[in-house]
Amino acid sequence: MNKEIYRRVKEFKRKYPMTIAFRLRAHAKVASKFIGSDEEIKYVFVAQKNYQSYEIINTNIIVLTDKRLVVATKRLVFGYFLKVITPDMFNDLTIKQGPIWGKVIIDTVKEEVILSNIDRNALAEIDDNITMTMIEEKKEYGRDLETKKKDK
Repeated sequence: MNKEIYRRVKEFKRKYPMTIAFRLRAHAKVASKFIGSDEEIKYVFVAQKNYQSYEIINTNIIVLTDKRLVVATKRLVFGYFLKVITPDMFNDLTIKQGPIWGKVIIDTVKEEVILSNIDRNALAEIDDNITMTMIEEKKEYGRDLETKKKDK
């Protein structure tokens, strides 16, 4: 799984070279720990998780699976940070484009996740992948809830 995530993130960086990202192999290793064998990886990209575009030391790998969105980063010395966004927690996605980079703001029930320093040409692709997958999964989640209510 680690090699698959790393391969896809390198592919993303080759396709969108203006995206700022460091230590991709270490971050991919953390993300792969939390992707289940029953999950299908649909899309992988890299960004800085921060509020200001001049903060460039917070690289995160974002893995979109058929069940959830995983945002992972390896800390510099030891440990890691992980954020998981499930379809039921997902509210909205906002794209902001600047002259060089863009931002993706994922609004969840609890907070906003701000991903920045992304090549502006990648924004449409990221929007399409996240939005379509989350809509599909929310519909499926809603159907599952209806089925459970009917069974009671």
